[in-house]
Formats: sequence, structure tokens, C-alpha cells
Amino acid sequence: MTDQDVSVPAADVAKFIDRLWDVEVVPTLVDYIRIPNKSPAFDADWAAHGHMDEAVALLEAWARRKIAALKGSTLEVIRLEGRTPVILIDIPGRGSDCVLLYGHLDKQPEMTGWSEGLGPWTPVIRDDKLFGRGGADDGYAMFGAISAILALQDAGLPHARCVILIEACEESGSPDLPYYVDALGPRLGDPSLVVCLDSGCGDYERMWLTTSLRGLMAGSLTVRVLSEGVHSGDASGVVPSSFRILRRLIDRIEDPDTGQVLTEALHAQIPAQRREQARKAAQVLGDQVYAKFPFAGHTHPMSDDLAELVLNRTWRPTVSLIGLDGVPAMGSAGNVLRPFTAAKLSIRLPPITDAKTAAAAVKQVLEADPPYGAEVGFEVDSAEGGWNAPALAPWLEAAVAKASQAAFGPEPAYMGEGGSIPFMGMLGEKFPKAQFVITGVLGPHSNAHGPNEFLHIPTGKRVSTAVASILADHFHRPA
Repeated sequence: MTDQDVSVPAADVAKFIDRLWDVEVVPTLVDYIRIPNKSPAFDADWAAHGHMDEAVALLEAWARRKIAALKGSTLEVIRLEGRTPVILIDIPGRGSDCVLLYGHLDKQPEMTGWSEGLGPWTPVIRDDKLFGRGGADDGYAMFGAISAILALQDAGLPHARCVILIEACEESGSPDLPYYVDALGPRLGDPSLVVCLDSGCGDYERMWLTTSLRGLMAGSLTVRVLSEGVHSGDASGVVPSSFRILRRLIDRIEDPDTGQVLTEALHAQIPAQRREQARKAAQVLGDQVYAKFPFAGHTHPMSDDLAELVLNRTWRPTVSLIGLDGVPAMGSAGNVLRPFTAAKLSIRLPPITDAKTAAAAVKQVLEADPPYGAEVGFEVDSAEGGWNAPALAPWLEAAVAKASQAAFGPEPAYMGEGGSIPFMGMLGEKFPKAQFVITGVLGPHSNAHGPNEFLHIPTGKRVSTAVASILADHFHRPA
């Protein structure tokens, strides 16, 4: 095969990846799911517990075996003092160009509500789905990247130098990653293509490219009305309820009837191209835009317009109350007017909204002129901006279409994601000329962060096959 022959033997690549996943990748992911390597935000003593090191060692051992035959390849586990480790894999290619492939191996906490027979650290395979915490988010990423490269090598197809970076604190907001990016700058090079395997897919029928990611601001709102709790029969009607005050304060930033965010600084103008992509994605997905969620009873979505629902979860700000303090469990709730109520708020931001400006605006709105003169404080825990992908180069747009058709059958689809990947914004600033392929396996009901998380194994294989096709076309792209 010559450099001018850009055809990829898709069937051979897919067959190689299918065999590698069945024999090695899935069994190793089964072992990985058993490890409770929670991200540092959920395990302050992660270093002492050793689970993160165990997960790193498992992935390292597998990767070393697989790249041993690739001349010049290196793997290093790097540990900056006081920080979570990263795995850096460098696989030589042809030419002077470079591709950076990214994933993470840390996990979200257990969460309650797992179905009978399932659990966060109990790997179970049912109907092509590998259940357990971290398989889809995002343990499969390193395996997918290496599978794609090995498949190209097996088929005799050239590719550029590939650098695989696997971090261990993404679920905590990637606080350690900027230090590694700075420390490893010369070794990362100047990639012309970045491939991130930590995103979602609207269905399991085609390749999905993530066009944007929302930012995230998290903070704790505390309302205190007493120095200690008192008998509710004595105090109610005299002392204002801290919960009622908290509810009124949240209503300042969110319309209680519609859920619309009222603070203007949190909004952004939605680009016309993103609106059109949302419309097309809604056409592809149909009712699955909302039907993938486990609605209770007769609960229904916030709009009947499917395209608007897509934009709601990808380009509009939202407020979620994700935790509550100062409120005893019902079984131990006495007749006491509680002294305080504290709420943990998770506020999603449009991809291009400045997170620091938004955080300052929310803090000002919530703390100003508190009802009844109550003690009110809003402490911002984190404020990270989102990411809006640069326009696809013509070669990459064609390569993605080709990859989706080769690996899945149908043409690809494009849609923003409602979650955050802090690394993408960081890389977008550091490598402004790079092209981005953000994709993943988190499809309907895969339930990342929640109970019953699963990796759809056929999609993992197909995404790996699609990445191989894109890497081959990247090598042959026009100068």
C-alpha cells in the first residue's frame, strides 16, 4: 500500500479490533471496574487507600504489553508531588506531525439505586453491556486509542505520531491537569489533531461528534436564622424558616415555574450553526431526546419542541440543587425549627459564557439584601468555562463521515453535550490551530455518574474503529 492509497480496509480493522476487545480489552475492563478508584473530590485519602495506583498499574501493564512490539514506543507513569498520576504513552509515527488522544481513569462515587445484581464495583455483562462504574466513563478510552493504533499497524497503514494522555482527576474538574500540561509541554508537542474519548453519543447507531461542552459552576448557599435549633411550636411564626428564605433566594436566579435562568450574565448567544445542528440531531433522535431518561410516573420534559430540548441541555444555563445540609433524615426529624439550611448548587453554563463573571454575578444576586436580615453566604467551589469546537476542516469533516459509515453504517451526527470536560477548554487555548474529534460511548441509559452505568461494548469497538479511520485520513490530509 502506497502513501497515495488512502483507502482503509475497514473490515480488516474492525475484525482486528473486535478480536482484541473480546480477548483482552473487555476482560481487563472487568478487572478495572472492580477497583473503587474514586476521584479525589470523592476520596480525600485516595493516595493512602491506593485504589488509584492499582487502577494505574492495571492499565499500565496492559498497555506496556501491547505497545512492546511498536518500535520506539514509550510509556511512563508520571507523578508530580501531591497530585494524581498521569499515564503518558508515546507511539512514533511517520512524518513530523502529532495527534494527542485523551481519556481519564478516575471514577465517580458509588451512587444509590443500582438494580438487583448490579453495583458500582461489581462488573456484570448482560446483552452486550458491561455494567459497573467507570467502564464507559472513561476507562475504555486508553484501550480504544491503543486498539485503533494497533489496528492500523496490523493493516500496514501509516499514521502520525500519537501521544496518549490518561489523567486521574477529571471527575474532580481536572485540577491537576494544567500542571502536567505545563510540565509535559515539550513532550506533547504541537498536535494538529486532538481526539477525546470522554463524551457521549445520542444513540448507538452512528458516530456522534461533540461540538460543544457546557461550563460548570458549583457553590454552596447557606442561610442561617438561629445559632441553634428551637422548638417549632415555640418559634414558628416568629422566626423565619431558613428553607423558605433559601427557596426565595434561588428564585432570584431561576424562574420556579419554567426553570429559566434569570441572571443575564449566565446566558450566551447561540450560534446559528449550533441551532441547525440541534435541529438535525433532534430529527435523528426523535423522542429519544427525552425518552432515554427514567422519568417517574407522568413526569414529562420541559418542552414539546425536541430541538429546544437539545439546546436546553447544551447551550442554555440551568440550575440544579444537588445536595442539602442542615436537614435531618425524616426518620430522625424532630419538631424543631432548624437553625440553617445549606444547598449545594450545580449551575451549567453555555459553552462560551465566562465562568468567573457568571460566578461573581450569582454570588452578588444571592447575597444582596437577604430576607429578614438572615445570614446568607454563597461560596463558589469551582467555576470552569465550557468549550465550543472550532469549525471542522474539510478533510476532517469528510474523514468523520467516512469513519462513521465504515464503523457504524449511517452518516455521523453532531451535537453539543451538557456536561463538561475541562481539558478541552484548556487544550483549545493551548493549541488554537488544532482540530478536535470529541466522541464517546455514553449513549441512552448508560447513566454516567448514576446507578446502572454501562459500557455498550459494540459501540466501544465501533468508536475504536472510527478513530483508526480518522487517524489514517489525518496522515493523508492535504497539506
